[in-house]
Amino acid sequence: MKEKLVKKRKELMDRVDAIRADYRRGLDQDSEERALQLENRETLEEIERVTLEEIAKIDEQLRALQ
Repeated sequence: MKEKLVKKRKELMDRVDAIRADYRRGLDQDSEERALQLENRETLEEIERVTLEEIAKIDEQLRALQ
């Protein structure tokens, strides 16, 4: 059980890291591409929020197993 939770947590952290890397890249110079990036940003923010909530739940489960 613990190994499964640790693996899932790593996968989720990888997802958060990828989202944050995307933010750091900034916006494209092309206005059409930038518009798409801004539309996608809201979706990415929600995915990041939900993922961080799931990580917090996993952390609680891991603490309970110790």
